[in-house]
Amino acid sequence: MATAITAPPARHRTEPGRQNTLAGTGTLVRFGLRRDRVRLSLWAGGIVLMTLLINATWEENYGDREELLEIAQTLDSPAMIAMVGVNHAGVEGTSYGSMMGQQMFWFTLIAVAIMSILTMVRHTRAEEEANRAELVRASVVGRHAYLTSALIIVGFANVAVGLLMAVGLGAMDVPTVDWAGSWLYGTGHIVVGLAFAGIAAIAIQITGYSRGAAGWGFSALGVAYVLRAMGDAGENALNWLSPIGWAQETRVYVDNRWWPLLIAVVAAVAFAAIGYYLSIKRDVGAGLRAARLGKPTASDSLTTPLGFAVRLHRGLLIGFGIGVMLLGASYGSILGDVESLLEDVTAFAELTEGLGGTALEAFSAQVLAIMAIISSIYVVLAMQRPRSEETSGRAEPLLSTAVSRSKWLSSHLAIASIGGLAMLLLVGIGFAGAGVAAAGENAVFGDLLAGSLVYVPALWVTAGVAVALMAWVPRATMLTWLIVVYSFVVVYLGNILQVPEWTRNLTPFGHVPQVPSADFDIVPLLILTAVAAGLYAFGLYGFRRRDLETK
Repeated sequence: MATAITAPPARHRTEPGRQNTLAGTGTLVRFGLRRDRVRLSLWAGGIVLMTLLINATWEENYGDREELLEIAQTLDSPAMIAMVGVNHAGVEGTSYGSMMGQQMFWFTLIAVAIMSILTMVRHTRAEEEANRAELVRASVVGRHAYLTSALIIVGFANVAVGLLMAVGLGAMDVPTVDWAGSWLYGTGHIVVGLAFAGIAAIAIQITGYSRGAAGWGFSALGVAYVLRAMGDAGENALNWLSPIGWAQETRVYVDNRWWPLLIAVVAAVAFAAIGYYLSIKRDVGAGLRAARLGKPTASDSLTTPLGFAVRLHRGLLIGFGIGVMLLGASYGSILGDVESLLEDVTAFAELTEGLGGTALEAFSAQVLAIMAIISSIYVVLAMQRPRSEETSGRAEPLLSTAVSRSKWLSSHLAIASIGGLAMLLLVGIGFAGAGVAAAGENAVFGDLLAGSLVYVPALWVTAGVAVALMAWVPRATMLTWLIVVYSFVVVYLGNILQVPEWTRNLTPFGHVPQVPSADFDIVPLLILTAVAAGLYAFGLYGFRRRDLETK
């Protein structure tokens, strides 16, 4: 009785660790860095390597000053300014450094932003979706430990990219690409990456699903790019509403202004603070935006494996489709300037060298090849969905019903295959539509659309590799990304880097006739389709034989 009187109330008892909202952050950071050591190394290495390779080719591609000024005049059109940004040095003051700030800065900033968004989602919302966060937080782990550790991991990756970029650019001894500008160039990537990490920290709190959080983050990135383009092309202040615009307003390698980056730093801190605040307003595993309740009874389409797969994939299908169509239209809008681009810019000329046809056809064929590789990202993402359904345990109850494994997996495969075709169709419509308007040649619309659709079998082969890996080596399904990365390097940089011709044969995109600069040839397309069909059958057969990963 005496003990009951003197003992403090239960609500006042101290439990070491539970009062510290950051408890366990260090352990989560170490675990996260070890878990992502390969993924982050590939991200950072790829971004830095591409930057350094482009910087190394300035003198070779752009020649003497007279050629440089001609190129600057070409890039001074409203369409090019909207696409790549303003040359703050002006035409007369153009240098290799100002070219770096105009042509490469926006591109690598977007790459760093994507890396930051995906990494934040992977270490927070995806952990909650897989129920691992709840399990970990049942131990001595603070409420804010997950979010803090994710921000630290993303910060580490951004600092690595920025430092490697700054040191690499400064040490290359390219005229006007000096050390002062290189430090600013690298720092710009760090703070912009952190700003988008903060945006992702907010997106994570809104939705209860990792794909939704990534979609919110990418939407913010798209809005930032559009605001930057509208501000630069319209010469108004809209670019000051965009993190990409803040970095480009540093006028790197021209005026080297550091103060615009302070806006990005303040924004990154504010975004992260909002993320922390919102995180305490929701439960673990839930989002602030409650999932809509479904209808009491499922529609007829949802009772079939294919209809259910369409429901799962529709968000990615619609979002990615809009993105590639807009990207295709942006490339098509410069077709009217393609003659001068190919005449003045050695890099563009090398990209299209040996393709044949007119300059417009050669340039279009090269752009469509790159757009096809970008479309293959959709196929890879779509084929990751059945694997994530399996590892999350959601596939198990479904496959315990009358739904066979073959029907379930082939439904996802069908969506990825038809979706790949839809992506290329949208790319072709966007590119050809804007291209015809810019070049004033209505007759090329059909050729440009056909040049996009010839890559459909290559996308099917990519889907076939994914399903084969998932069936026979499920833990290696992520290796499908190597097709995208390898194809991009060989097709986009192959001519500049002078890679051997046989390396093109290792990617399905290297066997596609590059219409409209080359004649249409159905034989390689039939062979690719047969290879894809064989991989589909091989994958479906293997998935029936292996054990299902259960929870």
